[in-house]
Amino acid sequence: MTILVTGAAGFIGSNFVLDWFAHSKEDVVSLDLLTYAGNLENLSSLNNNPQHHFVRGNIGDRELISEILKKHHVRAVVNFAAESHVDRSISGPGDFIETNIVGTYNLLESVRAFWEELDGASKKAFRFLHVSTDEVYGSLDKTHPAFCETNRYEPNSPYSASKAASDHLVRAWHHTYGLPVLTTNCSNNYGPYHFPEKLIPLCILNALNGKPLPIYGDGQQIRDWLYVKDHCSAIRTVLEKGKLGETYNVGGWNEMANLDVVKTLCAILDELKPKADGTKYESQITYVKDRPGHDRRYAIDATKLERELGWKPNETFETGIRKTVEWYLSNQDWVNHVMSGEYKNWVEKHYA
Repeated sequence: MTILVTGAAGFIGSNFVLDWFAHSKEDVVSLDLLTYAGNLENLSSLNNNPQHHFVRGNIGDRELISEILKKHHVRAVVNFAAESHVDRSISGPGDFIETNIVGTYNLLESVRAFWEELDGASKKAFRFLHVSTDEVYGSLDKTHPAFCETNRYEPNSPYSASKAASDHLVRAWHHTYGLPVLTTNCSNNYGPYHFPEKLIPLCILNALNGKPLPIYGDGQQIRDWLYVKDHCSAIRTVLEKGKLGETYNVGGWNEMANLDVVKTLCAILDELKPKADGTKYESQITYVKDRPGHDRRYAIDATKLERELGWKPNETFETGIRKTVEWYLSNQDWVNHVMSGEYKNWVEKHYA
């Protein structure tokens, strides 16, 4: 049997595939269109693994998806494929509508057609796990309780609106057609292989290269930070034990303001790779104009996942951020490869 992982060359998808092979002997088909954030180098350690099968393609390509599902006797689909950067969704929302909404619809239809033709045991065991975000719930004040699975959806960006729509489609395909779905909504991930347009990897690389560390507004936007390998273990848990049709919030129980996150990683860099002139990396922090509609706070209540399925994160923010900084310091070849091309154009456009 085999699982199909979409968006498998991206940040979370590639971490999940690597984590899967660390815990399972089951084959994986990795599907990715290899757009700007899809990087096959993330999966290079699997190049000689006969149980790993990479396919370049789009989740909206029904013929391709159908062929993969049948050829590999897929027993579960884990859907990471998405446009995922809020800033990009503001400047170019069309790609987010096309991938996150239309793409998810086409994927659901391809999977439904395959699932309906399965026999009794295989049909009963099949799963479709949709990976989503806490941003669908909107923004919180400091005094509000963290998001739980019963919070209503109040998306505030084109990205979060497109992900909210995809969540609704997944729910509808379960209740209308009986498709055996599971949904996870996670908080901000960080860790190895993170494309350096996001806050943590951007600031690590800028710090090492003597560039400004850009902080939106006053830097007091609060996020719940989830180490990516903890997220992977949560998805494996939900895939194995989750109740069909249910949503599970995945969080790290680590609320921090963006400014404090950057100061923390600067302190670790001061320790692990001090600057030759003796100055502190924190001196490179620069405040830039806030982005439109910037949500003030996200926070995830992951109690349901712990109570019903027994999952909780292994890493604190302090242990996870240190592992992340150490990974970037130890993987300069990967960093140098990613730093070329469209990434530079993107950073120059938004953080100049």
